Amino acid sequence: MPSVELASSSKANSVIQLKGLQRRYVMGTEFIDALRCVDLEIAKNEYLAIMGQSGSGKSTLMNVIGCLDRPTAGDYYLNGDNVSIMNDQQLARARNEAIGFVFQTFNLLPRMTALANVEVPLIYAGLKRKQRQERAESVLETVGLSDRMQHRPSQMSGGQRQRVAIARALVTNPSILLADEPTGNLDSSTGKEIMELFDSLHEQGNTLIVVTHEQEIAEHADRIVRLSDGDVVSDSALETHE
Repeated sequence: MPSVELASSSKANSVIQLKGLQRRYVMGTEFIDALRCVDLEIAKNEYLAIMGQSGSGKSTLMNVIGCLDRPTAGDYYLNGDNVSIMNDQQLARARNEAIGFVFQTFNLLPRMTALANVEVPLIYAGLKRKQRQERAESVLETVGLSDRMQHRPSQMSGGQRQRVAIARALVTNPSILLADEPTGNLDSSTGKEIMELFDSLHEQGNTLIVVTHEQEIAEHADRIVRLSDGDVVSDSALETHE
């Protein structure tokens, strides 16, 4: 594994710690090591971009960080808890409570309004209808969609649909917002608006992890981790943005 000098950001309040993380897939009689031996720490309120070419391991790393997949070896600590040894029920709880997801394809329910889409995670959290509605309305206002709450996805632009997806990710007050190619299905102008929204959310204290192959998107972050062939090959802090 290549020697990598880690970025110098403070890790005293880490929300994520990966130690010797490996993910191996079995394909017939062959093994594919998607992650080889990843060491990584992410601090509270950090803005991190994960970059790499297709096959570099960035999607696998995203899935492991998001508790959608388990490591084959190594340890993953999320808010101090060892995710690697959790059972399925514990893993689902950790995922639902700690992580908000934003996907490239939005993943909105087409027959539901923006408000109803944002309420969905709160249904699983067991909140009563009035509480769900109040919280969903508040977070939709935060992302600038106070006038689109009763619109369905088909009645909104791509940028508006992504804002709904971001609101849905934020509504449970997760400790981490994980975005996978969040501007991939948007034109450049709309993509810029979405990244400005992410910048604003970071300024408000959210921990952001953006998985991207675009340098321009990654440069919104304060730190860039690059993967190649399942290993971290560089980990560098960027200059503070004006």
